[in-house]
Amino acid sequence: MSLTQDLAQFAAKMQDQLPADAKAVMAKAGNEIAQLGIEDQSLKVGDVIPSVTLPNALGESVAVQDLLKAGPVVIAFYRGGWCPYCNMELRALQQVLPAIKAQGAQLVAIAPETPDNSLSTQEKNDLAFEVLSDVGNQVAREFGLVFTLPEYLRPLYQSFGIDLEAYNGDSSFELPVPATYVVDATGTIVHAFVNVDYTQREDPDNIVAALQQLA
Repeated sequence: MSLTQDLAQFAAKMQDQLPADAKAVMAKAGNEIAQLGIEDQSLKVGDVIPSVTLPNALGESVAVQDLLKAGPVVIAFYRGGWCPYCNMELRALQQVLPAIKAQGAQLVAIAPETPDNSLSTQEKNDLAFEVLSDVGNQVAREFGLVFTLPEYLRPLYQSFGIDLEAYNGDSSFELPVPATYVVDATGTIVHAFVNVDYTQREDPDNIVAALQQLA
């Protein structure tokens, strides 16, 4: 199955397991986040990405603009290693990493987690690409992807065992919406996927296809 199919199947399973009151709270939050206009306001095809320099899972500085000197870069914004949908996406990206590299491209994933938590995410999913820490969502904000988790939703996250303050090293409760960009060597976005529905991610096949068109 494709990542899209796997995510849909997993989302349906999760919906079956959630209590009705939890479903209602999450649906309310989803509607509010959808009304923020993030999909319209975020960077799009034809835009040039801002400067991106972030620490990787080992705390070493990685500059995307340096990576672009060697060719295209795929940038995947995810919420964090606590998110099962994110882990499914990261593992799917790992599976197509050889195909991405075959197009002369590199892959980086970005989340607001601290480097220590990014390292845990990288190790847990056995990832062979850079996992960068955007603590404070500074880069995600420049891409137009950031929202604040509604206050009424936070206790539900806590009940799921998700401590965002611990994962992200701050008390902002800010997250990026899932987004994937294919960026050419000039820093121009040639393919973009932004979706406020956290259960939806760009299918890796579409990423590879975008790179093949670029080549």
